[in-house]
Amino acid sequence: MFSRFLIKTCAAAALASLAPLAQAAWPDRPIDIIVPYPPGGNVDVAARLISPGLQAALGQPVIIENRAGAGGMIAGEFVAHANPDGYTLFMAANGPLLFSPLIFNRPDAYEWKRDFEPISSVSFTPMVLETKLSLPVKSVADLIALAKKEPGKLTMASPGAGTSNHLLSELLQHITGARWITAQYKGNAPATNDLLGGQVDFQFDQVSVAAPFIKAGKLRALAVTTAKRVPQLPDVPTFAQAGIQGMEASTFTGLLAPKGTPPDVVEKVSKALMGILKQPDIVKRFDALGAEARGSTPQAFARYLAAEDARWTPIIKSAHITAN
Repeated sequence: MFSRFLIKTCAAAALASLAPLAQAAWPDRPIDIIVPYPPGGNVDVAARLISPGLQAALGQPVIIENRAGAGGMIAGEFVAHANPDGYTLFMAANGPLLFSPLIFNRPDAYEWKRDFEPISSVSFTPMVLETKLSLPVKSVADLIALAKKEPGKLTMASPGAGTSNHLLSELLQHITGARWITAQYKGNAPATNDLLGGQVDFQFDQVSVAAPFIKAGKLRALAVTTAKRVPQLPDVPTFAQAGIQGMEASTFTGLLAPKGTPPDVVEKVSKALMGILKQPDIVKRFDALGAEARGSTPQAFARYLAAEDARWTPIIKSAHITAN
């Protein structure tokens, strides 16, 4: 009896001693990065820019998998319920990570604090307020004055309920007291097409998408949502310069893992990613897209997410923004 007990004890001790070795071997197979949008968009491009560097740093293939739908929640739920072993990661953005469960009235689907381990931010893309050329405004002050003169007459194009574009519009109405109609589209492309065609009056859009139309003289830019002017649109003032405070905002992308992923795995990916995002070639490639490449520690990224959550959730609730 004692012999069997001793054998079991020794076996358990041996397995325990092997556990750190098994963990230290991570990764020993391909890693999946789940993207909540179709190929070609801002989030997808960011994932594909970092994946070669991660593959080189981690020594395993990094595979991008697009799982679009339900405001990004299909991808979010998939990762939230994945095995927390470091082999399934979430390339998230503002809407899918922070706001979709609230907007789609599915709070039990996932919650970023409860279900994910923040790894690192990846990129930050500022936004610009732009109008159709025929709209008789040349500044933010002109737009607000016109909206107040004729409440509910102007139409703002949104690429979807709860997107950063939509939330910025709600925030500007909250700050100024102006009111307009929001036309919800299924994505940036149809919203921009209708703005170019004159069917709607204005929109918020990512600088990376809007700059070519503005530079070509097809749309008029009124202000950017940054603390300083952006290099892509040096003649466009910031909202603060235009006389409105509190309108600084960006569309972020960032990498997360399922809750319970080992801390050393999270740290390993975070350090690799921060190194990748400092590489001159990667910085230039993000810059060409109108985005800033910027990594962070897991702790710093978590603080950023908490601040964004606290800032925008009350706006979603007060404006009664839903996907229905």
